[in-house]
Amino acid sequence: MAARAKKKLQTFHATMIVTRAEEWCVDATSAEEAKALLAAGEGHRCRPGDALHVELEQLFDNH
Repeated sequence: MAARAKKKLQTFHATMIVTRAEEWCVDATSAEEAKALLAAGEGHRCRPGDALHVELEQLFDNH
């Protein structure tokens, strides 16, 4: 840990590809209507969910 403290840290930026499972909600009169609305992009995210897969796409060198 002491060796790391002596090194100057740099901030690197990257593009990440993230696959996430989210919980979405929609108001509907039936399950069938809810499925149709969600498939059409209606509704809203109730909870952000968990990242299932993360992949580094590109690392940008700031120099």
